[in-house]
Amino acid sequence: MLWHTTNNSNVDDFAEQRRRMVEDQLRRRGIADERVLAAMGKVPREQFVPKRQRRFAYDDSALSIGEGQTISQPYMVAKMLELLACWPEHRVLEVGAGSGYQAALLGELAAEVYAIEIIETLAERARQVLSRLGYENVNIVVGDGTLGYPEAAPYDRIIVAAAAPQVPPPLVEQLAEGGRLVAPVGSRGMQTCIVGNKKEDGKLHIEKSIGCVFVPLVGEHGW
Repeated sequence: MLWHTTNNSNVDDFAEQRRRMVEDQLRRRGIADERVLAAMGKVPREQFVPKRQRRFAYDDSALSIGEGQTISQPYMVAKMLELLACWPEHRVLEVGAGSGYQAALLGELAAEVYAIEIIETLAERARQVLSRLGYENVNIVVGDGTLGYPEAAPYDRIIVAAAAPQVPPPLVEQLAEGGRLVAPVGSRGMQTCIVGNKKEDGKLHIEKSIGCVFVPLVGEHGW
């Protein structure tokens, strides 16, 4: 995926910050998937945050993107993508597109991405940035992410970027047999990142990964 930016004043500076993020925040903390590391070393995270926040774009923390939402900590994004185990032939659904940053990363890793966002202003902003950067394989959809996006189902991979009390049943239905889902599940204050694999019985067989804290997933099957 090729991309360009119209702001050239800090391009080299941001490129160096990306390189340090990959080496210091990700690789040294155990992220080993080279495709994930390469994607995170390529996608310009600073383009997905408000201009006033750009100098913090590569800090090891979540950042506000407005509307009460955040762009997740780089390590958490990388960890979830590594757990997702996404391949170039996959069709992916992302629930909670937010800034569009993770959708861009998925665009580097997969054949086709559908990213659903319930807040229309965020969805439109993400759509504009992704279009400007040339991500033609990423589709931003406005809607209730807990209902998934049946129009493009089934999905080989589903990733949820907001916290739910349980995995929304429509997402399990829209996941292909043999597919994988990664999501933060738990209370509003603390969650566990779970990895679910859909077996031949149609059920999601779940393993628990790391603890995490995400904004609530709002919708019919969320909060």
